[in-house]
Amino acid sequence: MNVKNLSVFPTGESNDVFAQYFVGQSYLNMLSTQQVGIGNVTFEPGCRNNWHIHHADKGGGQILLVTAGRGYYQEWGKEAQELHAGDVVNIAAGVKHWHGAAPDSWFQHLAVEVPAENGRTEWLEAVSDEDYNKLK
Repeated sequence: MNVKNLSVFPTGESNDVFAQYFVGQSYLNMLSTQQVGIGNVTFEPGCRNNWHIHHADKGGGQILLVTAGRGYYQEWGKEAQELHAGDVVNIAAGVKHWHGAAPDSWFQHLAVEVPAENGRTEWLEAVSDEDYNKLK
């Protein structure tokens, strides 16, 4: 698969700035940094980000617009949801969650930062291999 052509949005460069918060290799292309932040995030097979929370005093959270591949989204205490191109995930501020690729598929989504007062991301522990490997 040509990683540069997963969807209509360019994959971008290796996501070195946030690499410490990912298991595996991801790529980031910031499509917008004005008004609303929108990043095209691409995950190699098996790559996922750590558990994290988008905090905000008002507003905030994140919207994921899946553009290619197969992946997962999981909220703390709930079962993981399988994601495919065209799926939309609305993540409220304050919800502990993770998202990433399936073990056998590239995965790409647009991560939309919902405008927030005092918005910040708290990065937490990695998704364990044991928990991740239970996914189909």
